[in-house]
Amino acid sequence: MMDFSRRGILSLGAAAALTTAPSAAEAARPAAKRLSANEFGAIGDGAADDTQALQSALDATFSGREAGLLTIPPGIYRITRTLRVETADKPAGNITHRSGILAQGAILVSAIADGSPVLDIVSRATVRFALIEGLQIQGNGKEGHGLSITCEQRGRYFYNFCLRDLVIQGCGGDGCHLIGNVFEGQLFNCYFRDNRGNGATFGHGKEDTVLSAIHVYGGVFGGNGRHGAALVNNAYDVGFHGCYFLLNAEYGLAAGMGCTLLTNCGFENNHAKAPGFDKGGAGVRLKIFGTLVGCTAYSIYNQTHLLDAYVTNRLVMVGCTGSGDGKADHAKLVRLDGKRQANVTLIGCSGGVDTTDAIDPLVLGGGQSGARFGEKWDGPNLARLGDYRIWVDAQGQLRIKKGAPSSDDDGRRVGS
Repeated sequence: MMDFSRRGILSLGAAAALTTAPSAAEAARPAAKRLSANEFGAIGDGAADDTQALQSALDATFSGREAGLLTIPPGIYRITRTLRVETADKPAGNITHRSGILAQGAILVSAIADGSPVLDIVSRATVRFALIEGLQIQGNGKEGHGLSITCEQRGRYFYNFCLRDLVIQGCGGDGCHLIGNVFEGQLFNCYFRDNRGNGATFGHGKEDTVLSAIHVYGGVFGGNGRHGAALVNNAYDVGFHGCYFLLNAEYGLAAGMGCTLLTNCGFENNHAKAPGFDKGGAGVRLKIFGTLVGCTAYSIYNQTHLLDAYVTNRLVMVGCTGSGDGKADHAKLVRLDGKRQANVTLIGCSGGVDTTDAIDPLVLGGGQSGARFGEKWDGPNLARLGDYRIWVDAQGQLRIKKGAPSSDDDGRRVGS
């Protein structure tokens, strides 16, 4: 069984970052430099090629341990090749104080046509307290990812970071692509729309590098060419809070190893490229485990459920709803499959539940009447009265036994 606790995640390798943590004094000191892109000749009129000016500004800002903050003033900046921030091998490239890009009102308009990213940040050292704020990236569909942040070497870390108020749309790859030892970070009020790949991708990297403890607040993932967001390469420790996933070509969220937490997220009309409701799918697809609280799904097109899950560990849904109108008036809450011993609990949820014989959920309140306990003798959710277990055997008869049953016909029939 996988260890989904924070301690378990850290044991995979991220805990080693603690050995590189700065002292309190170092962490609290201000950025060593405050630079402006204008100082390096950036014009921002939408016509001039500002690539070299911005690259020179980034090089000067992120040089070694004295990295600082770069301001990109409001304007439209035409970019013809990838802008790259690459920290040198440790320890010379370590940046463990506040640094980053302040770009409220700045738009990078991509003229890149070779499939490379627009802004590429590669951490080959330890980077802590990085901030990117207010930046907008407008793609043309021929570049790669809009923003790529990677840290794929063991012993290097990109953490305690913040991405705030970003708008990334129209890119040929993912809107945002985070891979490797990227952890303990937040994305606030970011918009990832109409990209040809995923709106955002989160994943483990090479050399057992681990993405974990990422939280996304108030983001919008819409109209993307694949999923709104995807957790790949066995990553799962990402939380989404108050986010909205709509009109993506496939799933709003695809999480092949599960997802730590979704709270108050909405999923609307995903599977936009499906030919019809009968060929559509759920807003969320996950395997193994997950927790959803106060999440909603609504469809008038091809989205069939809030959640499609293959559960082998545990799934908890609290106060979630799934519904539809028009051609999607049969849209439901959840479709469940998985292993017999999977523990599935639905509390106060509304919407239809489709389940295979392998899954025996515990359902309390909501659209279901009263409480529904598991009925299979070897399921995890049998009703218990003191030391007694109650289940329904293969012939549909109620049975009871003191202690755990050892077979379907163990104990005695009730009423016989």
